[in-house]
Amino acid sequence: MVERPNESEWIHRAQQGDDDAFAMLVEAYQVAVYNLCYRMLGNPMEAEDAAQETFLRAYKGLKRYDPERRFATWLLSIASHHCIDRLRRRRFPIRSIDELLPWQQKADDTPGPESTLTVKESQEAVRKMLEQLGDQDRAVLILRYWYDLSYEEIAQSLSSSVSAVKSRLHRARRQLAEQWIMHTSVEVGKQGRCDEASAF
Repeated sequence: MVERPNESEWIHRAQQGDDDAFAMLVEAYQVAVYNLCYRMLGNPMEAEDAAQETFLRAYKGLKRYDPERRFATWLLSIASHHCIDRLRRRRFPIRSIDELLPWQQKADDTPGPESTLTVKESQEAVRKMLEQLGDQDRAVLILRYWYDLSYEEIAQSLSSSVSAVKSRLHRARRQLAEQWIMHTSVEVGKQGRCDEASAF
């Protein structure tokens, strides 16, 4: 995420109690914060509430913000922790993430109907796979592949160590890869049975 040109000035003014300056920060980051909350929680209304709570907590804690740290990282850290807390209270799997993981988003720029159907089926499959990940593993994946944070920034955001982040990321990717292989094997098997049936 790219730092805004006037960001430092907005932060300084907001720390002095300038609500208009803080409103500029909210406007600059509201989409990114909402998207993170939605990808973590999977519910638009709950994501909206979580985003509002994130900015409220940021406002209350702004004087403790360390200017040596990227503001975006600090803000996403607040959002991540709040979403993880919500998930722990929820105690059941997340049900809706619309996007495939970035490394699966290599579809044709102008897909036809068959390609579109395939993408939708793949999205549904990945959504189910992501439900199997733990809260922290999900957060690591989102911060790394959607927001391109470094290992160090993710570790700061999740109050973890770099080695733990790398371990979580490796485990999560391996788990998804194994599930994807199983999914594609099942689909190939289904296609084979359909082909056999159509021959009669």
